[in-house]
Amino acid sequence: MSTTPVVRAEHLRKSYGSTLAVQDVSLTVERGEIYGVLGRNGAGKTTTVEMIAGLRRPDGGTVEVLGLDPTTQAAALHERVGLQLQESAMPDRLRVREALDLYASFYPDPADPVDLLDLLGLTAKKDTAFKDLSGGQKQRLSVALALVGRPELAILDELTTGLDPHARRETWAVVEAIRDAGVTIILVTHLMEEAERLCDRIALIASGRVAAVGTPTEIVTLAQGEQVLRVRPQTPVADAVLLAAVAGVPDVRDAAVEDRALVVHGGGTVVQDVMVALARHDVRAQDVRLERASLEDAFVSLTGSDTAGRDTAPPTTPAATPTTAPAEV
Repeated sequence: MSTTPVVRAEHLRKSYGSTLAVQDVSLTVERGEIYGVLGRNGAGKTTTVEMIAGLRRPDGGTVEVLGLDPTTQAAALHERVGLQLQESAMPDRLRVREALDLYASFYPDPADPVDLLDLLGLTAKKDTAFKDLSGGQKQRLSVALALVGRPELAILDELTTGLDPHARRETWAVVEAIRDAGVTIILVTHLMEEAERLCDRIALIASGRVAAVGTPTEIVTLAQGEQVLRVRPQTPVADAVLLAAVAGVPDVRDAAVEDRALVVHGGGTVVQDVMVALARHDVRAQDVRLERASLEDAFVSLTGSDTAGRDTAPPTTPAATPTTAPAEV
């Protein structure tokens, strides 16, 4: 198996008039992973992936996808990349199976529409007109159209925005099935739960720059400034005794007693240090809880100065209306 990255982007930059949408984005996507591009609305996520897909020409920087240059080898690239755009539309009366058959006709070796209908849970809707599909079903059809060309890379932009929780989880299962079938995925999202559930690695985009890259756990660790430890003694202990027990622990930044539980704020070794200190004062704990930062906490911490509304790109061609290549769906 090739170890060459599927995507290698370095110092990408893109402006729209006086608006600098992408200032400096570098990222590498390895084969077989789900790579999340996470950021606030307007952070530059969509412009970044559109440059990777060859739909926008960068003003600066370089990008290579599957060994190809999207700006000079777009036609060859579009045969190997499937793209589900943030917004897509199709003729109201076009039926699901008709849409898949139409898009399959654009490729020399398309996927079997019947298999795609089954994978995306659309078999029962194959004769349903586009206008009669639910929001989740329209999204799944968009993904099916992006996969009909047997892409090596699928770019999914805000895949589950606006879906109810049930439809969202169904769609997540589909994304995992696509990855398990051997397709590398770039997933653009601003939903923390979605990124934690699906992504092997994440690039946090803030103000058109990469703020952090890593696994969800690594990003949480990177942003985590302190830990909060809650300890409830096995038997009642005076508040003053609890506070005195940890008063000399250097890793404790703040301590208080709330509802008979000791609440301690500290750094990376606070758990071990506090438990040792309490044992020295003959305080035994029956309930110990460590509250760690979440991916959402890390997101807010690392993108806190980002300003919404930066990414003001002109609209791209709708996903269901290919112009230069069929894989622009």
